[in-house]
Amino acid sequence: MKKNRFLTTLIYLFLGFWALIVLFPFYWMVLTSIKEYGAYNAEYIPKFITLSPTLQNYADAFTTVPLGRYLLNTLWFTVATTALMLVVITLAAFAFARLQFAGKNLVFTLFLALMMIPNELVVITNFTTVTNLELRNTFTGLILPSVTSVFYIYLLRENFAQIPDELYYAAKVDGTSDLRYLRRVMIPICRPTLVTITILKIIECWNSYVWPRLITDDADYYLVSNGIQEIRENGFGRANIPAMMAAVVVISVPLVILFLLFRKQIMAGVARGGTKG
Repeated sequence: MKKNRFLTTLIYLFLGFWALIVLFPFYWMVLTSIKEYGAYNAEYIPKFITLSPTLQNYADAFTTVPLGRYLLNTLWFTVATTALMLVVITLAAFAFARLQFAGKNLVFTLFLALMMIPNELVVITNFTTVTNLELRNTFTGLILPSVTSVFYIYLLRENFAQIPDELYYAAKVDGTSDLRYLRRVMIPICRPTLVTITILKIIECWNSYVWPRLITDDADYYLVSNGIQEIRENGFGRANIPAMMAAVVVISVPLVILFLLFRKQIMAGVARGGTKG
């Protein structure tokens, strides 16, 4: 009994220590965001507390650059990309999981092989394609390369495959169309996985940096990733790190709230995706 208590205490101490390590960057981000610009630059040795907190950095984050407009651009990019991707991957996963056509397994295998291609090569190909289509500095050019995901199709296909075939055959006997069966049976059953995919895609779009920086040089189409870099470069002879950290806090808050609200659904979706049968 004492041995079990000792092991439990040791495990909780280790988890608590690991939690401090994981959460420290967030603490440092918030701390830096409330430090005065001059005081931060005068610190030769970083201080872990501040006795004169200020919210001026948050005001600077919105006045130095049009951060509000960048947030709206990012919101539109995130919502449109996520919505289109859900339609694409749901239809693709349903086709691979339930429909019968010649060469289905071979096509699915080749499709999964796309995951072996480095992202850098995909970025180069997408950039060339979007440039040739004259879609640079447009929301269409920002959104199109991100409307599908091989991994999400695979994850959703595995969930669809767990639904008994008898339900599908019974629905077909009753004259139910494939789309109606997908909408009324498969999607409700696999809702936890769809919620997980939606949240992960929202986080991915919200944090997108390389593609927006590459495909846009017009401020009207900048996302928050572009805005943070502008704030950083606006210091008076030195990088304005406190204002940049304030912007990062503002940008991070929606994602933190989203995770806290849907953490149970995320865990349920991940657990379901890793269970077969």
